[in-house]
This record gives sequence, structure tokens and C-alpha cells, in this order.
Amino acid sequence: MITTFLFDLDGTLVQTEILKAISYARAAVQLRPADLTEAEVIAAFGEVVGLSRQDVVKFLMKRFELEESAKSRMVELDDATPEEAYVHLRLHIYEEMLSDHQVLYDHLLPHNTGLLQRVKSQGYRTGLATMSHGKQARRVLDILRIAPHLDEIATRDEVTYGKPNPEIYYLVARRLGVTHEACLVIEDSASGVKAALNAGMGCIAVTTDLTRASVHDSGLLDLRWIVDDPGQVETVVDAYMREQG
Repeated sequence: MITTFLFDLDGTLVQTEILKAISYARAAVQLRPADLTEAEVIAAFGEVVGLSRQDVVKFLMKRFELEESAKSRMVELDDATPEEAYVHLRLHIYEEMLSDHQVLYDHLLPHNTGLLQRVKSQGYRTGLATMSHGKQARRVLDILRIAPHLDEIATRDEVTYGKPNPEIYYLVARRLGVTHEACLVIEDSASGVKAALNAGMGCIAVTTDLTRASVHDSGLLDLRWIVDDPGQVETVVDAYMREQG
């Protein structure tokens, strides 16, 4: 019996994944302005959406050969490694985006946040499991006034391993005092879906333009539990709940 709903943040409650993609892309173009476009990097980001910052940085730096140019910025940026220099540039761009609260409001995903508010009002336990780091996640949650609807929040800072490892979902369930079988996870990415399933939890994927292909191609979920039209999320959730009895 489902007693608890667990939500991802980026790409699920708010479409910050595209903002992150843009920030990674602009930082990469700063490092290689002569021969790299934002569109190339954004497309590549789609292959690792939902993974931890460390994994995304490693992937993009290797894909676009950013190490040497990032190394040349280390002294200027006061960073110890090329990876830190790339992250430094990217976070500066991302923070500038977040400083405009209207940007976040414009990227809110109302059907999924509506589902969160509904299940909370119905007495279900609620939690958040995000690969965003704590400072950024809580800033987004506070600006959008989402935090009051969540009983527990877990961020990348609190776990050793990122999704698709199930550690963060184990953590939220333990804090809520519920069994894994009692949890239904709402995710958007293949890595997030895999993390939920690895934790022994049910999962519904509400895809985005960045994640749709990878979720379908992964074969992780029955098509009934993949929502490509977010307006159908509550209908699909209700069907899942009826099937679970």
C-alpha cells in the first residue's frame, strides 16, 4: 500500500534541468569559444541528465576536451583542478539565472507541483530526493514556496553516491520512517527512475524534452507509467494507486 510520495526536483517539480544545461553549455563555450556551440553541449547534456554534478562535469569535459582550457583558468579562478574551474564558471552563470525569480516561476512544472500539493493535503507523507546540492535546492524550493509541502528533503550533499544509485531514496524513506514498498517516486530521468527501482520503490516518470527519449529507450518502466503529457500525471497516478490496491 502506497503511503508516501517521493519527488525529484530538477525536471520534475521545476524545469531547472534546461537552465542547468544552458549554464554548462555557456561555461563550455567560454572555455572553447572558437569551435564549440551551446547547442552541441545542451544536446550532450541530455545524455547525462539526472546524474550528479561530478558525473556531468566528468562527461562533458571528456566529450568536449575542456581540460586544457579549464586548466588555463585555474589560477585566475583560484581553483585547484580543471574540473573545479569549469564548475566555477558554470555556477556563476547558473546563479545569475536564479537571481531572477521570474525565470524560476516561468519554469515551474504546475502539474507535478499540483500533484505534490494534492497528495500532501490527502495525508500522504512526502519527500524530495534531488541531485542538486543543498544550497541551490533549498534556494529554489524557498523561492517557489514548495518546501512547506515536503516532510523531508535530501540533497546530493547528504549521500556518497548519486543516482542511479538508490542511496538518496533509502535516506528519505528512512527519515520518513516508511518501507521502500510504501513509496511511489515521481521522476523525469532514466537515472532517477533506475534509482527508484533499485530502491525497491514504485515509480512514474513524467518526461521532459531532455529526458523523453532516454526514459523510453531505457525499458525500465511499463509504458503505462511513463507520462509524456504532464497534464495526464494525476490520471496515471490514480491508475497506479488503483492497481496497487
